[in-house]
Amino acid sequence: MSTDLVPGEILPDEGSIALNPGRKTTTLRVANTGDRPVQIGSHLHFFEANAALEFDRRIAFGKRLAILAGTAVRFEPGDEKTVELVDFGGNRHIHGFNSLTDGDVNEAPDKALERARNAGFSDTGTDRDYDATTNNPETKNEDE
Repeated sequence: MSTDLVPGEILPDEGSIALNPGRKTTTLRVANTGDRPVQIGSHLHFFEANAALEFDRRIAFGKRLAILAGTAVRFEPGDEKTVELVDFGGNRHIHGFNSLTDGDVNEAPDKALERARNAGFSDTGTDRDYDATTNNPETKNEDE
C-alpha cells in the first residue's frame, strides 16, 4: 500500500461492517402493480411506499429497507421481489412523505392503515390485532 495520500481518498480498515447489528428483520413479498417503475430508498418508511406497490402494509409499519444507506431497490412494472425490512431505531417518531404516519410508531398503526386504504394504497394485509410492545402484527384468533 502506498504511503502517498491523495486528497479525498478513503482508506478503510480491514474487515467488514455489520448492518443493523442486533436489530430484528422481517422479509416481505412486494409486487409493483403499477405501470411505472418505483424506486424505494434506504430510509423511507416502507409502509408509505408508492401506492402501486402491493404488500402487507401492517407488517411494514415502523420499518425500512435493510440495505446500505443511500442505496435503493427498484421495482419495474409487474416485478415481484422479496425484500428485507428492519425496524427504525432512535425515538421511532416517523413523519411519512405520504402523510400517512405522523408520530410514534410504537403505537398501533390502525389510523395510518385507514388513511392508506382510503387513499387507495394497495395492501395485502388482513385485519389483525397489533402488539405494540414487539412491533409485530398478531393474527386475530377466529374464536375471539
